[in-house]
Amino acid sequence: MHRITFRLLFAGLLVAGAVRCQLVEEYRPARANCCLPATAQALADQMQDWNQLGRYHAANEALKKQPREPKRVVFLGDSITDMWKLAEWFPGKPYVNRGISGQTTPQMLVRMFPDVIDLEPAAFILLAGTNDIARNTGPETLTMIEENIQAMTDLARAHDVKAILCSVMPISDYTARKQSEQRPPADILKLNAWLREYAAKVHAEYVDYYSALVDEKGMLKDGYSGDGLHPNAKGHELMAPLAEAAIGRALQ
Repeated sequence: MHRITFRLLFAGLLVAGAVRCQLVEEYRPARANCCLPATAQALADQMQDWNQLGRYHAANEALKKQPREPKRVVFLGDSITDMWKLAEWFPGKPYVNRGISGQTTPQMLVRMFPDVIDLEPAAFILLAGTNDIARNTGPETLTMIEENIQAMTDLARAHDVKAILCSVMPISDYTARKQSEQRPPADILKLNAWLREYAAKVHAEYVDYYSALVDEKGMLKDGYSGDGLHPNAKGHELMAPLAEAAIGRALQ
């Protein structure tokens, strides 16, 4: 196991070396972890579950043992969903949070069966794409993101689960971290234009969070996020009724 671990670490160093190949004026290396074998082992462990199917496995098994809720809705997404306390914003509603921070659409696609379809919801609401644009799991073309969303929608519809597609949220540079460096607003607009058109084409509900939260500069409204990416309580105040309305239409 240690031999495999060190091979993984060495391979990672080769990749890093290939990317950072320029000479520097000053020597300022990133701070290294004190225990490289432990770090490499942790990386190897994470790579075995790169889709993070284990995150909700126990919760899914417990939920499947309960009586089926006819109006269950699964919220699938990344950290914006993961951090949204659904029980507080939708009290008494059978809404299930299956967001995982940092995830991209290829990871969510693999989670469609265990985290959505197997739970037998009436609908699922997808908020995804911002991390694809940010290259969290590597570079992607717009077509690749679109096809992942189409695949998730097709899987849902094939199993009588209504699909609700959400626009990618706007970002802002009003906080310490400039989000536009990783998530160019022009790319967000391109994906949102396709999402709106695709939702209409397949008769899926579309939730336009973007229009509700964008300002005149094309940025996430100042004061609606602490980091320019994740909505705060003020942001959720705008999002919750939009989501609820779309769910209501989908379940009619």
